[in-house]
Amino acid sequence: MSTSAGEYDVAVVGASTAGCTAARLLALRGAHVALIERRPALDAYKTVCTHYIQSSATPTIEKLGLALLLEERGAVHNSIDLWTRESGWIGLADSEAPYGYSITRRSLDPILRKLAADTPGVELSAGWTAVGLLGDGRPTGVEIEDRGHNRRRLNARLVVAADGRDSRLARLARVPGRVKPHGRFFYWGYWSGVRPATTRSKMWLLDPDAAYTFPNEDDLTVVLLAPHRDRLPEFQSDLQAAYRAMADALPDAPDLSDATLESKLLGKLELPNVFRPAAGPGLAFVGDAALAADPLWGVGCGWAFQSADWLVEETADALDGGGDLDSALQRYRRAHRRRLLPHYLMISDIASGRPINPIERRLYRAAARDRVVRRAFEQIASRRRSPAIMLDPRLLTRIAH
Repeated sequence: MSTSAGEYDVAVVGASTAGCTAARLLALRGAHVALIERRPALDAYKTVCTHYIQSSATPTIEKLGLALLLEERGAVHNSIDLWTRESGWIGLADSEAPYGYSITRRSLDPILRKLAADTPGVELSAGWTAVGLLGDGRPTGVEIEDRGHNRRRLNARLVVAADGRDSRLARLARVPGRVKPHGRFFYWGYWSGVRPATTRSKMWLLDPDAAYTFPNEDDLTVVLLAPHRDRLPEFQSDLQAAYRAMADALPDAPDLSDATLESKLLGKLELPNVFRPAAGPGLAFVGDAALAADPLWGVGCGWAFQSADWLVEETADALDGGGDLDSALQRYRRAHRRRLLPHYLMISDIASGRPINPIERRLYRAAARDRVVRRAFEQIASRRRSPAIMLDPRLLTRIAH
């Protein structure tokens, strides 16, 4: 085993959505960034994902210079309609709400990784895994190892963990997450030829089951089912039959009769909701490493972009010598908690699989008939506004009637 060292302003562990966003934006602000990715292939991509990027992340995508690249690749300008038994369909016209992007990770990840790696000031180390934190107490860098067991020590003023919901850096730093269990499980597949052809996503809250269809580029649609855990034996007994029976029984179900399943049916039986403090001295968490919530709501990619952006906004000046870095990290931690904790608590509560409550029934009915309530509902669902806006007395009055 050989060892070498390097000096950086920032070491970012994980070259996926959050890590590449943080690395590029920090480098654009003048930082020297080491970007570490355990997978050696530059076109590697994440497979467990909804591929739905909420409109709340569009400003960050534009700031990155990524929007045009997504457009060129055929990314879908997304919007969504929600069905519940109480309301029927709830949806805003495309002109009434900003759009996000839907694009598969096999397209997104290589585009974003190349964009980050080509940014002056970013050094990508592909095929290297973070195996340790440097420093006694306060992190001062990371130790990384390649597949040949060669090791390098990367000294850095800031370590950014962008290594997913099961963050190894969180374990090394002994930063536990708040975990809330999930009352549903997931099976999904990628289909071509789903009809009617549409760019609008659809989501069904069936109480207690759920489902969605997310159209992406190249006429690929993700058809995902999220049954309550009580139905797990049914799906384990005959997955193909259970999947098709549930999909075909959806109200206004997508027509799969002439569609082609372009993948295996993929499953994830355990996806707990995890929230951890987003920063401490010398160390920050972004993306799923900071918050991993129920994928049913399509929040993971958007929050990966946004949390990385928030981190850079708070720390870039301090890294450039203009302030106290640890104070900047505390500001990021507070901002992350303020912006996302209310959404996390709401999402993880619904993810428990509990019955829809009377207040939610009224909200769904009101959103279907009242444009003002529907607009507020969309702002929360797209994560552009806090759930607290529903406490506005004017909205409560409209929901109650």
